[in-house]
Amino acid sequence: MVKEDLLTLVSSYMLLYECEHIPYEIRRRSIYGYITQYAKVHVGTEVLTEIESIASGIMDTGVKFKDACHTASAIFAGCRYFISTDKRLLRYKSPEIELVTPIEFVSRLETNGYDD
Repeated sequence: MVKEDLLTLVSSYMLLYECEHIPYEIRRRSIYGYITQYAKVHVGTEVLTEIESIASGIMDTGVKFKDACHTASAIFAGCRYFISTDKRLLRYKSPEIELVTPIEFVSRLETNGYDD
C-alpha cells in the first residue's frame, strides 16, 4: 500500500539512527533501502528541538527516550496512526495520535477504508 501511494510512510532521524545499528547487514540494508525509497515525509534533525520537546511530555508517561522520539516525530508529521509491536509503547495514549498493532491497523483499513 505504501508502494502504491495508498498510505504515506513517514521516516525520522531516530528511525534512521536505529536502522544504522541493526547488527545484521542484509536486514539493515533492506530496511534502510525501503525507508529511503518509499518514505514520502522525513522528520530530520533540523526540528530536533521541537521533537525532543514533544518527546519530553511523552516520556513523562513512562515511555523511553527513543520510543518517545519516534512517537513525537509521528505526531510532528501529522500522522494519524503509529504502528508498533512494543507492548509498553502501545499503552501510551494521546489525542494527537493512535498507537496500534499491525493487526489493529489492517483491521481498521478493512473496516474503514484508506481515509480513516
